[in-house]
Amino acid sequence: MSTASIPLPRWINYGLIPILNLLTAFLISGFVVWLIGESPIGALQLLIEGALGSGEGIGFTLYYATSFIFTGLSVAVAIHAGLFNIGSEGQAYLGGLGCALVALALDKFVPWYVTMPVAVIGAGLFGAAWAFIPAWLQAKRGSHIVITTIMFNYIGAALMVYLLVHVLIVPGKMAPETRTFLEGGQLPKLGWIMDMFGAKLGAAPFNVSFIIALVAAWFVWLLIWRTKLGFEMRTLGVSPSAAAYAGIPYARIVIIAMLLSGALAGMMALNPVMGSSARLQVEFVGGAGFVGIAVSLMGRNHPVGIVLSAILFGILYQGGDWISFEMPNITREMILVIQGLVILFAGALEYMYRPAMVRLYQQFKRA
Repeated sequence: MSTASIPLPRWINYGLIPILNLLTAFLISGFVVWLIGESPIGALQLLIEGALGSGEGIGFTLYYATSFIFTGLSVAVAIHAGLFNIGSEGQAYLGGLGCALVALALDKFVPWYVTMPVAVIGAGLFGAAWAFIPAWLQAKRGSHIVITTIMFNYIGAALMVYLLVHVLIVPGKMAPETRTFLEGGQLPKLGWIMDMFGAKLGAAPFNVSFIIALVAAWFVWLLIWRTKLGFEMRTLGVSPSAAAYAGIPYARIVIIAMLLSGALAGMMALNPVMGSSARLQVEFVGGAGFVGIAVSLMGRNHPVGIVLSAILFGILYQGGDWISFEMPNITREMILVIQGLVILFAGALEYMYRPAMVRLYQQFKRA
């Protein structure tokens, strides 16, 4: 019998195996750091110091984590329905367009707390709309969702460049970006959270979208494990033939799951567009859609795991910047290598230790 079909306790499957994967990634990363003549222990200390050693560092860490929570949830919702949505990057681009249009239209007339819920809806609708065509092609024509969503990433990026250069650009300016939103179109920072612990947020753009991300995580948990629709999605994801036998409509579930996935990816744009730069810029997604794949896989597609995994990747991003500043021999490209190793072991090789864990667990039960 394949070890993939043998159940393991949750503490092994959701705790021990991800920790082993992470430790392996850090050990190999430490070896790479040692090869270039730097201290692996020193690099690790700088990583922790840069990400968690100050209120500002924690703020940047949670800022990055916010984007990864949204995109991780986006990937997880699709996976539960048996779909691999690689298009969160493009869906986030279109979500940025949706929330930016709302902010540009309302920031002169209403305060941020009125603009925010409309912007959430706008970002979600635009992201869902960009996921609809790949979903329809998968449901009605059998086109593979991975191929179509990848291609829509490139189309979304090209569309965003065109709109910012030719339509939304501020007249007389060279930078391809919208005007800066007024206060009514900006999400306030969460400096009061840092103040509670006696720390200062500083320049970190940690903002209200973090709370929206946590609410979205709760919503995904409620949807997937506490609703009929979630049960139908999980059934389809586990066994399409069983879902068909139970009368679960394939096309409807595929389209709904992708619309929800696209909406969550679109809401990621709230963080950089309204919470950080207060304007729509080219490349604001910054690869968060692809990082969301690793975040979801490492978090075992569960909202709690995704939040924790997103914070880990936030630590890697913020701590990595600090390392490249304090250790000039470790360039930004080397930081990307380290992040890539974590993604490799947490994502592509997530079950590398599972066969050994199954054998050890079975021997322990017999003893």
